[in-house]
Amino acid sequence: MDQQEIIEGLKPVCLCKNIKKRVFLKYIAEGKTTLEELRAATGAGSGPCGGKRCTPKILALLEEKGFGTRA
Repeated sequence: MDQQEIIEGLKPVCLCKNIKKRVFLKYIAEGKTTLEELRAATGAGSGPCGGKRCTPKILALLEEKGFGTRA
């Protein structure tokens, strides 16, 4: 893992719950490949914004990893 990967992993995806990108990447690697599975595993989308800020980021991350934008 290079320095850029470490920096990327520390970026917040869910601002309300302060859940970092590396947490989502870990769960995706474990087979959680839908928005609902990731929300259930991380608690993302349950903060004050109701997922308005993190949902697009989670969907983009799933798309980047080849899992489309399935809910």
